[in-house]
Amino acid sequence: MIARHLPMKSLRKSDYSELVKYLIDPKDKQERVGKIDVTNCQSDKPEYAITEVLNTQAQNRRATSDRTYHLVLSFRPGENPTPDTLRAVEARVCAGLGYEEHQRVSVVHHDTDNLHVHIAINAIHPKRHTLHIPYNDHKTLGQLCDKLEQEFGLAKDNHVAQKRGAENRANDMEAHTGIESLLGYIKRECSQQMQSAQSWAELHSVMGAHGLQLRERGNGLIVVADDGTAVKASSIDRAYSKGMLETRFGAFEAAPAAPKGEPTKQYQPKPLRVRPNTVELYARFRRDQQARTEAKAAALAKSRARKTRAIEDAKRTARLKRTAIKLLPSAPLAKKILYAATSSGLKADLAAITARHTKERARIGEEHKRTAWADWLQSQAMRGDPEALEALRGRPGAKAAVATADGITKTGTIIYRLGATAVRDDGQRLAISRGADVAGLVAALQLAAERYGSAIAVTGTEAFKSRLIEAAARSGLPITFSDPALEQRRQQLLPEIANDRARSPHPDGGRATGGSAIAGRPVAPREPRAEPAGPARPAATRTAGGRKPDIGRIGRQPPPQAQHRLRGMSELGVVQFSDRSEVLLPGHVHSDLEHKGPKPDNGVRRDIPGPRAGVMTPAEKYIAERTAKRAKGLDIPPHVLADPTTHVGTLAFAGVREIDGQRLALLKRQDDILVLPIDAATAQRLTRVKIGDLLTITPTGSLRTKGRSR
Repeated sequence: MIARHLPMKSLRKSDYSELVKYLIDPKDKQERVGKIDVTNCQSDKPEYAITEVLNTQAQNRRATSDRTYHLVLSFRPGENPTPDTLRAVEARVCAGLGYEEHQRVSVVHHDTDNLHVHIAINAIHPKRHTLHIPYNDHKTLGQLCDKLEQEFGLAKDNHVAQKRGAENRANDMEAHTGIESLLGYIKRECSQQMQSAQSWAELHSVMGAHGLQLRERGNGLIVVADDGTAVKASSIDRAYSKGMLETRFGAFEAAPAAPKGEPTKQYQPKPLRVRPNTVELYARFRRDQQARTEAKAAALAKSRARKTRAIEDAKRTARLKRTAIKLLPSAPLAKKILYAATSSGLKADLAAITARHTKERARIGEEHKRTAWADWLQSQAMRGDPEALEALRGRPGAKAAVATADGITKTGTIIYRLGATAVRDDGQRLAISRGADVAGLVAALQLAAERYGSAIAVTGTEAFKSRLIEAAARSGLPITFSDPALEQRRQQLLPEIANDRARSPHPDGGRATGGSAIAGRPVAPREPRAEPAGPARPAATRTAGGRKPDIGRIGRQPPPQAQHRLRGMSELGVVQFSDRSEVLLPGHVHSDLEHKGPKPDNGVRRDIPGPRAGVMTPAEKYIAERTAKRAKGLDIPPHVLADPTTHVGTLAFAGVREIDGQRLALLKRQDDILVLPIDAATAQRLTRVKIGDLLTITPTGSLRTKGRSR
């Protein structure tokens, strides 16, 4: 496990609201955002916690440091701790940093090769309103990770820094962008030859052959490439600092002005060496980035031209107004007022034009934003480019036909869903990370058979293996397990499942527990085998009371009138007796009825005055409509039908609605809205009431305001 503090280097990132919104945004992916926890806040919803945190931060106006502490907990690839373990680890780390009582929102992300938890912490204490920034937090985090790894059985990581800051930053840049850094180029290409140099001349010769120059800068030395990229010499290794080199070779000697011969190698920002050849792919990437730059420049030029024309039009309109005011036969004071109004209008127009242009520039920048090499490969792989996916999987750190994926990581692991099951495909195996039900396991087995052949190797917990064996036996797929014990258990289940199908053709479902992996060798895809139909049941059974139809299990078999067709209410046979002399004949009965004999008319229902069963009142209809929208995720508070016997008291006015001619008063009560039917006179009186004003519900169901009530 690795714990890292991400410093907020810009005002936008330091904004707690923007940070939390970024963390909980799924970004059109089902597998990005996992469990969300809110701690030390009044509400469990992150949207309300944002407001609470911002109000707390506003209580401290003296602090000049960052008020938001962004912490990330990352776990090894393939390691999936339980939600309880993640919650305990998050609480222990925050307490160790001194943030036990601070407000925070933690979000689990599953969209990369490493499961990781983002924690947005309010650095302002909610009660004391003091700012807390941990001292030497990297050492504290390393010690906490060591203890937690031992306590919870997590994979161990090295928490002692073994590289200098510049080298760490270069490694991070290469890992995120996939482009070789100058520091990495030097260490890979010529570091060994530089160590064997015995003089300044030999050192300059070795570096010149690789397109590098050693120069003085301030009190130290830097290494400069031909394209102007530079790095501190001591960042390569402490042996290349100015003091260490002068100890070996004497006083510093600059390289000769005219280098001998052309360099045999030269540093250029290009993709790291991968197994597939990415020359053509990288050329496409460069062309795409150049096209984005040109399109952005053209769009910005058009935007500036529109802004200039709009400003000129606004100024021209203002000049015409001033000319018209000058010609008016009005008093000087009246003209002065008109001139001032014209000037104010011009300033408002210019401000609106500038604001519109700023938004347009931001939109253009987002549409034509340049991307890093690894990000570009991800986007191309998501579009179905097999070369981009192969390049991702060939990157350093990767484990080694793009399906419809939920996401692709920067090492080429495809994350997608099979029903409710999340599956990760790294090119050599399928890993079922979480949410594995029977349908998902069957789909995963089918996908494994198509990609890796009929011999399936399985790793994971015993509970998962048992569930997978049952799913394999029930699915009827032509697969076998490479483990003889698992295959024997699958064979033993086949007769039992056959008997179960004879009794009931619907296998029950369930969920699996524990992590899993399915591996094999790639083969050509094959079509899944069709499920055989179960045996038919007897039509009837004889009992002591006579012969009764066997309806079977609920939902097994439709009634006779609904077999092989769909019926609506308008198709049912309905008889109305208007005279005692009329009788129902068999020919009058609907042909699909089971019994065509005449029936007595004493069971005919009559209309009863008042609201009929199943007919909704306008208030109930409005409440149902708001509840349906709220179920879709809209930010709508719960709506409840007002009851004057229990909801007597003072409430806040929230508006009036009219449904089917009935006027409804909306009254806010804490977190929900009460809906009260009112008459036209009360609705007319409420037009003079402002939103938020207090109203009182009387026991008789009327509304009382400051004035008269009805």
